[in-house]
Amino acid sequence: MIVSPIGYMVHGNYYHKSFKSKNTCLQSANHDIKNSKRSVTMSEIITEYRNENTKNIDLLSTIDIVRKINEEDKLVALAIEDETPNIAQAVDIIAKQFLKGGKLYYFGAGTSGRLGILDASECPPTFGVSPDMVQGIMAGGDKAFRVAVEGAEDNFETGRKDAEILTGNDVCVAISASGNPKYLLGVLSKAEEKGCKTIALTCNHKAAILEEAGHGICVEVGPEVIAGSSRMKAGTAQKMVLNMLTTGAMIKIGKTYENFMIDLMPTNEKLKDRAIRIVS
Repeated sequence: MIVSPIGYMVHGNYYHKSFKSKNTCLQSANHDIKNSKRSVTMSEIITEYRNENTKNIDLLSTIDIVRKINEEDKLVALAIEDETPNIAQAVDIIAKQFLKGGKLYYFGAGTSGRLGILDASECPPTFGVSPDMVQGIMAGGDKAFRVAVEGAEDNFETGRKDAEILTGNDVCVAISASGNPKYLLGVLSKAEEKGCKTIALTCNHKAAILEEAGHGICVEVGPEVIAGSSRMKAGTAQKMVLNMLTTGAMIKIGKTYENFMIDLMPTNEKLKDRAIRIVS
């Protein structure tokens, strides 16, 4: 693997700026799944690779550690840029289902699950919607938000059980850096039975959830600063995409006027002041 501050080479593929488009991601996923008789191992997942640009990070000064992290973080927005058409399609899917009375459900494990809950919890105060309209569900239940529940992401049947909440009018977004938790495959299996719209959000072109979901978003940000620590660039990428999904959908269904949040809930002094400034 050859690495520079703005890209890296993996198995003959050079990742520069926005890395792979979703079409390339899906083509690779289709080829790998259809033509390989073995399962994808963690060592083949790009967020597990060693980042040559940071391999000596433990020997650097504090300011250089911070600069290295910032240098890698700059790649995230560029990776998302290439996926904006697929993100836009996802926004339209969500907005259409909202107008039918449907809900948006985020499903994830670990960091990905927590990010889904975070984005969902911000929708009621920002857009004045019911807490039921956008919900985050994570492997291991609510207690896993604060304390890791080991092995929760490996349970296919628990995913199916958690997805029983879905209806045909809803949208299910499965979030995972690697894209391979059995929990999410169980969620998508049940979602399909329910006739629910499904979207996969991942940072790995070999993700199994790309195969199982009706629509895919693949933001491949490359190896992490600390190998395997997908709470870093992958987590940042997921949060940025989730911001786009809910904000874009809420704009599409009329929850803003120009760039004002017209249905915000003035539940504290800051929001009361903002509401007054919006109408004054």
